[in-house]
Amino acid sequence: MDTSESSDAPETNAEAKAEAGSAPRPRDEARRGWRRWAMDTRPLRRPAYRRLWSSTIVTAVGSQLTAVAVPKQIYDITGSSAWVGYAGLAGLLPMVVFALWGGAVADTMDRRRLLLITNTGIAVTSVLFWVQAAAGLDSVAVLMVLLATQQAFFGLNAPARTASIARLVPAGELAAANALGSTVMQTGLVAGPLLAGALIPVIGLPELYLLDALALCVTLWAVARLPALPPLDGSAARRAGLSEILAGFRYIARHKVLLLSFVADVIAMVLGMPRALFPQLAAETYAPYGEGLALGLLFAAIPIGAVLGGLFSGTFSRARRHGWMVIGAVVAWGAAIAGFGLSGSLWLAVVFLAAAGVADMVSMVFRGAILLSAATDEMRGRMQGVFTVVVAGGPRLADVLHGTAGAAYGPRAAVTGGGLLVVAVMLALAAAVPALRRYRV
Repeated sequence: MDTSESSDAPETNAEAKAEAGSAPRPRDEARRGWRRWAMDTRPLRRPAYRRLWSSTIVTAVGSQLTAVAVPKQIYDITGSSAWVGYAGLAGLLPMVVFALWGGAVADTMDRRRLLLITNTGIAVTSVLFWVQAAAGLDSVAVLMVLLATQQAFFGLNAPARTASIARLVPAGELAAANALGSTVMQTGLVAGPLLAGALIPVIGLPELYLLDALALCVTLWAVARLPALPPLDGSAARRAGLSEILAGFRYIARHKVLLLSFVADVIAMVLGMPRALFPQLAAETYAPYGEGLALGLLFAAIPIGAVLGGLFSGTFSRARRHGWMVIGAVVAWGAAIAGFGLSGSLWLAVVFLAAAGVADMVSMVFRGAILLSAATDEMRGRMQGVFTVVVAGGPRLADVLHGTAGAAYGPRAAVTGGGLLVVAVMLALAAAVPALRRYRV
């Protein structure tokens, strides 16, 4: 571990052991046969974490029902894709603001209580989505307000949810816990839209919102059964204001490994996420395969690769050199994206994108583990708030960058160049700043 971070490790391990409920098994516990390659399920032995993870299985799919239903309803009302884009912006801004504030709140109050409040708010907005659709209001303004409100609750919820994991499992199982959670979320990104597409002609849009609300009831039940998660340092007396948010940014600036974990994600997503060019590539480069088929495969390939990476995360989740795992994953992502840009065959392109999805899963697992293990408990909420903003904002910046570059140089050149830039910038950063290379749990 980098010497600048080593003072945090004893506290982190003590917290995890105190909250996990039972003593962790030896880290090098033997795994035989295919199990050594399969997903590491040790965190599921912890009852509290198992409840939190189980609720994610349901809500990962349920949330995607609403994610499909809202743009579909807006397009049905307006007949304009521009309004669908405006809706995305309406949801992004409150999510960013409330994620930063929510991280500070998560560090100053019982995280279980905050999860109950925010999940209730998300469930209520899902019910209101159902009410407006069932009543046939056909109001874009109402949809925008509801979407902004729901994303604000999500911004408050996400930092507390992720920061709680370090209190529910030991430090040695954080990577495995992140792999379990990320796999479920990626599976939801694949299964949710497919299920929504199948259900809309059968039951209609209003019922999709209602199904999401019912799924959130499972989450509320699971969160209610978690142990209390109050601040460990007595910080409940503090107010979660601007000064607390700024303190979080100062903390990141002082701890290089945390800063570098964010920078690594920005490098990968901003320079190397080519989804804005998928429609043009499907219409031009891969048109002989069928534009609709090509577009669907391009959008599905990265999440499918991420799911496969999660299912076989036993191959990497026990690694202790978390910094090197992040560096290697980002470089692999960039190389796979460059290979995608050079591919004239749709099937080869899908293979490269799936490989990029595997690399993205590895990066997510270890960046998340670094944020939970290298930060002290009183800062974890704010770290997760910034993480939420980076994860949400990076791909949107990439859409602008790749769209502009694709128009200027052509889509394949833009994709290939972006992938090569990821490799070059990440290797240069790793060489110039050793903190990430040295970090180990």
